[in-house]
Amino acid sequence: MKHFILQEFDSPDLPGSGSGMDKHFLDLLDQMREEAGIPFIINSGFRTLNWNAKLGTTPNSAHTRGLAADIAAPTSRERFLIVDAAIKAGIHRIGIGKSFVHVDIDGTLPFPCLWLY
Repeated sequence: MKHFILQEFDSPDLPGSGSGMDKHFLDLLDQMREEAGIPFIINSGFRTLNWNAKLGTTPNSAHTRGLAADIAAPTSRERFLIVDAAIKAGIHRIGIGKSFVHVDIDGTLPFPCLWLY
């Protein structure tokens, strides 16, 4: 990886769990970072089942399979650059929150889709 280290993707309850991230997905994130031209701060990468349950998110989350990341995006410009880069990288599952963008490549979940948090 050019722009990230695996620890950025660790589940908060399990140091070293970032190694559970899908390599192809990490390559796509590197492509996105290059295209967007802005730093990416990973809010959430890999999640253990326990951490995912604690957050109260869907039990079938792509995060638990290392196929998703939430990227900090505090401004509308950053949200646009991240979404644009994701689409250009071929990512077709994108969620937009007020302060982050979720991207994932989980083929077991509906795609293409775009949603708001």
